[in-house]
Amino acid sequence: MNRRLLAALFLNALVASALAVEDGAAIYKMYCVECHGAKLEGNKATALIKDDWLYGRTPKYFKRNIAHGIPNTTMIAWSNVLSNEQIDALVQFIIDAQSSPPGISMPVPKRVDTEEYGLSIEILVDDKLRNPWGIEFIDENRALVTEKEGRLRWLVNGKLDPRPIDGLPLVYRRGGLMDVALDPNYEENGWIYLAHGHAIDHPESQNPRALTRIIRGRVSGYRWENNQALFQVPEDRYHSGGNRWGGRLLFDREGYLYFTIGDMARGMASQDPTLHNGKSFRINPDGSIPQDNPFLEVDRAIQAVYTLGNRNIQGLTLHPETGDIWATEHGPMGGDEVNILRNGNNYGWPIITYGKDYSGEIVSNLTHKEGMEQPITQWTPSIAVCPAEFNTSPLFSKWKNNLLVGALAYEELRRLVIEDNQVVKEELLFKGYGRVRDLKFGPDGALYVLLNGPGSVLRITPES
Repeated sequence: MNRRLLAALFLNALVASALAVEDGAAIYKMYCVECHGAKLEGNKATALIKDDWLYGRTPKYFKRNIAHGIPNTTMIAWSNVLSNEQIDALVQFIIDAQSSPPGISMPVPKRVDTEEYGLSIEILVDDKLRNPWGIEFIDENRALVTEKEGRLRWLVNGKLDPRPIDGLPLVYRRGGLMDVALDPNYEENGWIYLAHGHAIDHPESQNPRALTRIIRGRVSGYRWENNQALFQVPEDRYHSGGNRWGGRLLFDREGYLYFTIGDMARGMASQDPTLHNGKSFRINPDGSIPQDNPFLEVDRAIQAVYTLGNRNIQGLTLHPETGDIWATEHGPMGGDEVNILRNGNNYGWPIITYGKDYSGEIVSNLTHKEGMEQPITQWTPSIAVCPAEFNTSPLFSKWKNNLLVGALAYEELRRLVIEDNQVVKEELLFKGYGRVRDLKFGPDGALYVLLNGPGSVLRITPES
């Protein structure tokens, strides 16, 4: 940056500092008009009055984008020029200029056109669920849906049963009730598997020690029965605080159960097999340990650990041809990843990453290191990639073996075309209808989508 530009920025900063903190209009006029237009209509850069917010539509994302910039775009970071209070004022000015609050999802249309199909969208449940997290079909007519607040619900013939299932263990609210999966032999044994936040202190106490736990049980009508804890680390390894709980479940073709726990805001612990943070895990359906798990001979290692260095895996799915386990993983600001999980591999977090910390600080200057895996693909800026589901539905024959992924922050559904374990094409199918939390192809071949904000269930089919 040349001296003249530095001097101009310095003078502007002095003037801005003299402005009233709440005067977002004046701050906008000084710094933003040239690119975004006097009336936020757009000029050299995009308009700021719109519905299609590509990089997040809530105040949190507005503030982050102004403060730290948006990687791979012309939007630079302003945190070295504007104070935190001035950025807040600028965010409020942009919000006040909108005709409708930007935090509200757009109405779900009845049809969306894509490259291969016109998609017919049916809203089965419209904003009647509280943060739905996982969906699993029991049979052609019934599915189970988890709500993060701790409820397990029936979806029967496309309608939400108002009565929740009773008898579940107490769920710690910060982790919540997460994914649900069926035993591969469910029709014979009836086992249902859940991941949930579990506190060893009173869950209503301030900042209790808590962690993700894996349980199984059976459902009889509206009652959870025969509860068993399958995976729970020793209590001395529980801790207070942290986030990124993981919580996704998947059975492979051999009947092993895989599950995930995020780094709980303790990045370097992801590299230590004696700690639970930032890993994927593999157990037998009864909770016992497979004899080829990679860290059985490591002193004090958690024997269920399958992979290391995973910041926060939020999607698990089986490749329909190879049987490989594909995972989607949250990066920080940048570096959301798709990986293939293999026994004992290290995926690098936080030693290698394509993202920065939310403060704008560098996590690591490395994106590659010997002995650490590279992602199949990555997104910078982060879309907050979440569920993943390979298409095996005959209804979507043109999408054979394509990988569908959903996004939380960017509220997207994307289609990835895979060839030889590489992404050769990516299509944005829809955006802006809510945070996409889970994806499942039902027994009828339709695609079922769980949304947060609103808490909804969509059924998607291709039109002829």
